[in-house]
Amino acid sequence: MPITLKELADFCGARIEGGDLSATIHSAAEITSAHQGQVTQLTNSRYTRYIKDSTASACFIAEGFGVERIPESMSLLVCADPEIGFIKAVELLHPARVYTRHIAPQAVLEANVVLGDELYIGPYAVIGENSSIGDHSKIHAGAYLGSNVKIGKNCHIYPYAVIYDGVVVGDNVIIHSGAIIGADGFGYKFRNGGHVKVPQVGNVVIEDNVEIGANTCIDRGALGSTLIGAGSKIDNLVQIGHNNKVGKNVIMCGLTGVSGSCTIEDYAILAGSSGIADHVTIGRGAVVMARSGVAGDVEAGAHVFGSPAKDKKTAYKEQIALSKLPELLKKVKMLEEKIQALEQDT
Repeated sequence: MPITLKELADFCGARIEGGDLSATIHSAAEITSAHQGQVTQLTNSRYTRYIKDSTASACFIAEGFGVERIPESMSLLVCADPEIGFIKAVELLHPARVYTRHIAPQAVLEANVVLGDELYIGPYAVIGENSSIGDHSKIHAGAYLGSNVKIGKNCHIYPYAVIYDGVVVGDNVIIHSGAIIGADGFGYKFRNGGHVKVPQVGNVVIEDNVEIGANTCIDRGALGSTLIGAGSKIDNLVQIGHNNKVGKNVIMCGLTGVSGSCTIEDYAILAGSSGIADHVTIGRGAVVMARSGVAGDVEAGAHVFGSPAKDKKTAYKEQIALSKLPELLKKVKMLEEKIQALEQDT
């Protein structure tokens, strides 16, 4: 969607420095690849070196961000928060597809389904009996919603997502392709030489403004609900076990695994490939760093690393000490040889 530089600046609340106010901007790109007619951003000093050779027409930058050798053809879009300004620009220049009201004839709607206004339901989507879908939601091709499922307003369920019976989804929720919400939790009792399945009769409740990545699995509670709090963002390929209580605005990065009956408090961050043992509490605002294994509770605001996870400063010191171990072993061996030589001389 082409727009003039001035229109773009006004829309994003930015001040223009240099360049042609009437220049046309047609798209956005990274600073390493942006060309004429494109807008980019510079928010990290590590990328400053790319600006001198850039042919981008405009660049979002923060007030007071020092940079030299700006090309004469480039306009700076100066604002208090260039990352948010750039996001607004991307949304304007690359508008999302608009889905008009449509229910595909190939869709399967079972008995007593309640549909809101202005819905999009794609081909071969299945909506189970007694389920409901709120206004302006989009259910894409091949998605499966079981019985007694509740989907709120303005939700986006991508192709081949699976939502089991009884799941409750709030407003403005995005569930990406291949996600499975509400499968049985992994619960067994070992008796008489075999594993006896524990019935999983709870559900999953997803609050407003949650996004769930592709191929992520969230298990239903054994008796109660597995809860995902409002505003939380869950990456692709994440496993969340049964009976977990995930707070508000939590971040879970790809390949994270959370065992059953854990509590992840508000604003916590679980970085990529982190693993959480069962019945663990991750405190408010705590950060579990990448590839860490957590076996016990983590205090609010703590940053932990390693397996087993511990305070990151302690973990870093241990890593440094381990890196010095080969040299230390050489010294020990040399000292042993000297001692043996001295003993032989006496």
